[in-house]
Amino acid sequence: MEILLVDDHPFTIEGYQNVMNNTFVPQPFITVAGSCDTAWEAIQRIQVGKSFNLAVIDQSLPPSPQHKLNNGTDIALLLRKVMPDCKIIMVTAHNEILVLYDIFKKAEPEGFITKSELTPQKLSEIATRINDGDTYKSPAINKSISQVWMKELMVDDTNRQILFFMAKGYKAMELADLVFLSDSSVQKRIASMKKAFNVTDNNSLVKEAINQGFL
Repeated sequence: MEILLVDDHPFTIEGYQNVMNNTFVPQPFITVAGSCDTAWEAIQRIQVGKSFNLAVIDQSLPPSPQHKLNNGTDIALLLRKVMPDCKIIMVTAHNEILVLYDIFKKAEPEGFITKSELTPQKLSEIATRINDGDTYKSPAINKSISQVWMKELMVDDTNRQILFFMAKGYKAMELADLVFLSDSSVQKRIASMKKAFNVTDNNSLVKEAINQGFL
């Protein structure tokens, strides 16, 4: 069994290695990486015709501008492209609802958990379930995804982009160019989001989105 572990904290990597060695018999062949660059190298280095069976990937990693890899999600997408049978467990310290939803939607991991919920026993359980063909989302991940679906408008990528840009201070008149829509279309989307969040102005929309954990 071939396993890829990607995290920029050596102590965390050591813990993951111990869990994997104690979970699988015979002991797996483990490759470790501490950045997007070293993860890319590990993926390229594996022999032709072989594949990682399982990857545990942290979301926050030193980026690789050269290979256009910015985080763990990009590493997961690379694995999906070159090793489609590799099963992925995403781990993140983020707890913002939209960030968790974006990771889940883009990477489509078989396992997904926040670092605050992760223990050696839980990682072993998830790895076993994933290897047996099951999937796993932690309570925090499930809650975040459910909250996004409760706000149906927030499932829409463009609506989420609009809110992100508004939170960064972009004016309403600038949003159309940023999301490649007409000004009237952007205004309609903002109006719908105000209605969903029960607010009457743009600043309140952003504040409420932050208060409810969407930003």
